[in-house]
Amino acid sequence: MKIPQLKKKSEIKTCHNLSWEDNYSWIHQGDILEVLKDSKKLNPEVRRYLEEENSYTDLHLSDTKNIQKKLFSEIKARIKLDDESLPFKDFDYEYWTKTTTKGNYSIKLRQKIGTNDIEEIWNGDEEKEKLNIEYFGIGDLEVSFNDKYLGYSLDTKGSEYYTIYIRDIKTKKLVTEKIEETSGGITFSLDDKYIFYSKLDENHRPRKIYRHKLGTSTKEDQLIFEEKSEAFTVGIDLSSDDKYFFINTSDHNTSEQYYFEVNEKEPKPKLIKKRQRGILYSVNSWDGKFYNHTNENAEDFKIDITDSLEESSWKTFIAPKEEVLIGGLTFLKNWIIRSETSDALDKLFVKNISTKKEEELIFSDETVYVPGVSLIQRDKNTNEIYLSYSSPKTQSRVYSYNLSSKEKKLVKEQEIPSGHNPDDYIVERINCKSHDGRLVPLTITRHKNTKLDGTAHLLLYGYGSYGSSMSPSFSTTRLSLINRDIIWVTAHIRGGMERGMKWWKEGKLLNKKNTFEDYISSAKYLIENKYTSKNKIIGMGGSAGGLLMGAVVNQAPELFLGMVMAVPFVDSLTTNLDHSLPLTVGEFDEFGNAKDKKDHFDYIYSYAPYNNIKKMDYPHMLITTSLSDNRVLFDEPAKFTAKLREYKTDNNLLLLKTEMNAGHGGKSGRDGAIEEIALDYAFVLKISKKI
Repeated sequence: MKIPQLKKKSEIKTCHNLSWEDNYSWIHQGDILEVLKDSKKLNPEVRRYLEEENSYTDLHLSDTKNIQKKLFSEIKARIKLDDESLPFKDFDYEYWTKTTTKGNYSIKLRQKIGTNDIEEIWNGDEEKEKLNIEYFGIGDLEVSFNDKYLGYSLDTKGSEYYTIYIRDIKTKKLVTEKIEETSGGITFSLDDKYIFYSKLDENHRPRKIYRHKLGTSTKEDQLIFEEKSEAFTVGIDLSSDDKYFFINTSDHNTSEQYYFEVNEKEPKPKLIKKRQRGILYSVNSWDGKFYNHTNENAEDFKIDITDSLEESSWKTFIAPKEEVLIGGLTFLKNWIIRSETSDALDKLFVKNISTKKEEELIFSDETVYVPGVSLIQRDKNTNEIYLSYSSPKTQSRVYSYNLSSKEKKLVKEQEIPSGHNPDDYIVERINCKSHDGRLVPLTITRHKNTKLDGTAHLLLYGYGSYGSSMSPSFSTTRLSLINRDIIWVTAHIRGGMERGMKWWKEGKLLNKKNTFEDYISSAKYLIENKYTSKNKIIGMGGSAGGLLMGAVVNQAPELFLGMVMAVPFVDSLTTNLDHSLPLTVGEFDEFGNAKDKKDHFDYIYSYAPYNNIKKMDYPHMLITTSLSDNRVLFDEPAKFTAKLREYKTDNNLLLLKTEMNAGHGGKSGRDGAIEEIALDYAFVLKISKKI
C-alpha cells in the first residue's frame, strides 16, 4: 500500500511581522464546530485522507491482530464485569450502580429503605439500543430530591454537545421538553419544580446559567446568570448544607462566585468577591458558617472562615504551607475531613469540630498510595464514612470507618477475576534532577523479575498541564505491559500541582519548556540508572500530554524507541491564534496569547510541535484522534502526521488512527475503551519486539 499523502496547498501565515508557510492548513474547514456536530459536513477529500491513514495503520498493525485480541481478553479478564458499587443512602432510598457481564454501560438501581423492593431506574445499554446510535456519551445522571424524576444528559456524537432529558421514574415518560446544546450538568431545585443548567454558546463555551421550569417550553427558560468574558465558563452547585446555590465562573487562573438561597422564588445571584487576576476561590457553607478555599495570599491555598457573606470577616481556618497543596473540605455534623498534596502524594486529615483536634488518617503501610474519602449517606449526622485507597501495585480497597471509635471494616475490594498478587510488583518513588536543579518525582512500577541492568523497555507517561496532578493509583490495564517486562514510569513533571501551585506556575506560559525539560531529564535519569537504555523508552501522553510528546520528540528523538500520542495538542500555535475555538481564550493564562503578545507568540512558536518538525530521524509513532473531538480538533494530529511524512528521514512506523464516531475521550462503552488500550499496547509490544 502506498504511503498516504495529504495534498499540499501552500498558505503563508503572518503574525507580529513573522511569516511562515503552512501547507496543510486547508483541511481546517470554515465552521469546524459544524463538522463536529455533523460529520457528514466534512470535506470529502479530507475524509478520504483520514480513511487512507486508517487503512495504512490497519495494514501495518495487521500482524498485531492476535496480540490485540489477547490483550483485550486479558484486560477484560481483570475486570469484575458483573459488579456493584457501594450504596449511598439518600432520604428515602439507597442508590447504587451495577455493571453486567454483557453490558457496556452502567445500570442505576435503588431500594426504598425498609423494603426489599429493588428498582432499576437507568440501563445505559437499553437506552443506547433504543436510540440505535454508535456513540453514546452520558454526561450527568441525577435523581430529584423527591425521588420522583431522573435527569440525564446525552452526547450522541462525541462532540460534547449534551441534550438534557427529565423523566418520571415510575412511568419512564419525559415530563418536560428536551434541552439541547448544554454542557451536560443537571442541578435540581430542592422543591423539584426546576432544574438549572448551562447553555453552550456558538463557540461551545458554557457562559449562561438558565432555570427551566419542568413541564414548560424551553423558550420560557429564565436566564439567571451570564458571564460576559469569553475566557470564563460557568457552572452551578448546591452547598453542602443544602441552603444555597453557588454559581462558579472561572478560567484556569482566576475565579469568581455568586450565591442565592435555595428558596428564592426569583433567583438574584449576589457576588461574593470580585475577581482578581490570579486569585482562585471557592466558597461553601456548612452549619451557619462559610468556608473559602483560596490561594489569595497563600500560593498553595488555605481555607478561611466567616459567619456571614454580606458582612464577611474572613479568618484563617486552615493555614497555608509552602509547596503543600491544601485541598477542599468534606463536612459531617461533628467532623471536617480535608486533603493535602505534597511530593506527588495525597494525605487525608480529620478534624473534630468540638475539640478542634486534627489528625492524619493513615490506613496503609505503603509509601506510595492514593487515599480517598466519600460519604455513606446524605444525612450528615453520622460518624461513618467510606475510606478508600489504592497504589500502583494494590487494587482499590474501601473501608467503612468510624471517626469516633476508629473502627475500620473492609466493605469492598476491587476483584481481579483472573488473579493478582501485589507482592509480584515493586513500586518506587524517586526524585530526579531536572535541567535547573528542581527535583522531579517519578513513580516507578515494575515486575519483581524485571532486571535493572538496562535491558528492560520502559514506558514513560507524562502530562504536565492545567495544574492536573497524576495520581499513583492502581491500573489493571498497565499490568499487561508490566507483566511483559516493560517498566511503567509516571513522571510528575511541572505543569501539574504535585508540588503545589509553584509546580504549576513553573510549567506554564513562558515557563512551559520546563515541562518538556523535566520529561527529558526523567528519561536521561532512567537510562543513566539502568532502568532502561537509550532507544528502549516509549513515550506516552494524551491531549496536553500529546503536546508534551510532540515537543519532546522534536527536541530529543534519539532517546526514544517510540511514541504513543492520543488526541495530541500538536498544532498549538495555530489553535492559540484562533480565538473562536472552544478552549483557546480560556487558556490564555495556561499557554499564553500569541495573537496579541509578541513574546507569547515567539515562545509558543519556538516549541509548537507542528512548527518545529525537522528533517531528521524520528522514533516509531502511533497517533490517535477522533473526528468529533472539540477540545483538540482532528486536523491537528492529521496535519502533524502529514508534515512528519514529508520531513522525517527514517523508515520507522508513523501511524495515524482516526475514530470516525468518537470524541476527545475516544470510543464510548467499556469494550470500546479496552479496544483502544489494546491497540496502543499492541503497538508498544510490536516495536519492542515482544510479539
